[in-house]
Amino acid sequence: MALVGSYVALTKTLVLIFPLFLLAGLRFGIAAAAMATWVQRGALEARLDAHDKRLLFVESFFGNFLFSICMLGGMALTSALAAGVIMAAMPAIVALLSWWWLGERVTRRVAAGIACAVGGIALVALSRQTQAPSAASFNQALLGNLLLLGAVTCEAIYVVVGKKLAAKVSPKRISALINLWGLALIAPFALWQARSFEFHAVGASAWTLLVFYSLAASTATVWLWMTGLRHVPASQAGVFTVMLPVSTAAVGVLFLGEQFSSVQVAAYSLALAGVVLATWPSANNA
Repeated sequence: MALVGSYVALTKTLVLIFPLFLLAGLRFGIAAAAMATWVQRGALEARLDAHDKRLLFVESFFGNFLFSICMLGGMALTSALAAGVIMAAMPAIVALLSWWWLGERVTRRVAAGIACAVGGIALVALSRQTQAPSAASFNQALLGNLLLLGAVTCEAIYVVVGKKLAAKVSPKRISALINLWGLALIAPFALWQARSFEFHAVGASAWTLLVFYSLAASTATVWLWMTGLRHVPASQAGVFTVMLPVSTAAVGVLFLGEQFSSVQVAAYSLALAGVVLATWPSANNA
């Protein structure tokens, strides 16, 4: 989650250089080359049935394809600090999805965490409104925040579905297969934007950042997360998403020159309180 938070913030730089679909396509293409040997089924691994294949598609469609579009589009319109607050809503959304899909009970503490997450996101919107006097700037920031909220929802679906897949398919193979699905889904849009893009104008530092983003987003983080999900219940895994907003904010402040306002400090306080409430184990493990 710390890696996810760092690359979410750093994409603020990449979306200023590459068109959205081309950037996503390059990410999946670079990662596909790096994971070419991960596609093979292990000797002790069962064959994928139709249900497994559907889950892999759902995992990639939401966790790779839609997540990349929403996250990259949102980062182009808003700040890394705002993204961090919105990403902090993930444990609450995971809890809601677990209640809806897995039948897990939503406790009062989790409900309070959801309320805190909503409050933090509302404060982000308020902060953008006070800093952006024009209606056009406010609407742009609002759209960016909504896209990031969509990215968080996609990532929450990814977490829940991933728990089911990790029980049967090896983490390396999951990483490679969902990346290939992501590449197949984004390829037509990426090729369309590539026709008019001036690749020669991109500097070495941007290409280096792109390689880091690709390997971190599609290879390292997926493998680490799926490996962890084999040993940790999905409901408890949500606690580690606290590192996502923290690392996103840290990169935004340390490397992108962003500054906390008093409203953003309050928003982060609410968001992180929501993470703690939504993921802290209760006495009866409910």
